[in-house]
Formats: sequence, C-alpha cells, structure tokens
Amino acid sequence: MQRTSPANPAPLWVFGYGSLMWDPGFPHDDRVVASLPGYERSFCMRSIHHRGTVDRPGLVLALDAVAGEACEGLAFRVAEGQEATTLAYLRERELVSYAYREEWHPVDLRDGRRVEALTYVVDTGHDQYCGHLTLDAQARIIAGAVGGRGPNPDYLYNTAAHLDELGLSDPHIAELVIRVRALAA
Repeated sequence: MQRTSPANPAPLWVFGYGSLMWDPGFPHDDRVVASLPGYERSFCMRSIHHRGTVDRPGLVLALDAVAGEACEGLAFRVAEGQEATTLAYLRERELVSYAYREEWHPVDLRDGRRVEALTYVVDTGHDQYCGHLTLDAQARIIAGAVGGRGPNPDYLYNTAAHLDELGLSDPHIAELVIRVRALAA
C-alpha cells in the first residue's frame, strides 16, 4: 500500500532494485538486503534517455505491482543530513520523463526490521510502460539499445552481477543475460 511522503524523512531509506543497487549516487550509512511486498522487478519501461533514445528505446527495470510477489533488492539509509540533497538528486535522476511514480512503501529488511522506504514504481498509464513483453522481445530491445548512460546490455549485466553478489535469485534476469549475450555473439 502506497504511503504519503513523510513530512521529515529522517532517517531516509531508499529501496533499490536495479541500477540504484550498484550505482546509488548518494551518501548512505547503511545498506541492507530488503524485500518489497506486492511488486516484481521487470523490464517494463522503455528508456529514451539513459539506456536508449527516442528513435531506438532501450528497456530499464521498474517495479510493477503484482499481488503475491515480492521484489528483493537493497535498502539504503541515507547519510544523516543528506536527506534533502538526496531527494533532489533522485528526483532528477529517476523522474526525468515521469514514467516512474515516487512512492513510499514498507520494506522488510533482511535483519528483521521493517522501514518506510522511498521507491520508484512504474506508472502503468505512461506511454513508456511496456509490461508483458516476451523475453525474446526484451532481449532484442536490450541487445541493440544505447543511451546517455551507455549500452543497455551493460545495465542488464551490472544488475545481474550485483544480484549474484548479494545471493539474490532472479531467474528472469538470468535468462535475459543468456539471450542478450547470444544476440551479441
């Protein structure tokens, strides 16, 4: 269930499930494996800035609401005193085309705590939303796209590597890596 933004988000927790896991870009003093109930990590958003262009969109991960699912990722506690700067940074980075919605959700930390965390959830009404693409379609798009932050396959490979480092299983990501590498060969 979405919550409203706290008046004073301190401590500020941020949930990362894609590039925020391996490139948060903000100072943090805690990083814990976490789970967000009711969502799955999905390549369901066309990227026209960071991993693709308007003429050749790439795909990036987003949180897509799915009852009974849970997305595993990382929760970061923003360094004390850096809350406002971090919020501004994340809004510039994540809300570039407003295909994400900024929401607050409870996340379950691996150490047993539950915290309210800032999350970026896909807006399924946005024209960049492309849920339910087949794995083959996703692989073809990812294999051929490049954007302002580099090649789309690098985004996929970095996410897969960091999930592996954390011991988090995501069969969808693992299968996409195989398919994209095959297309690149």
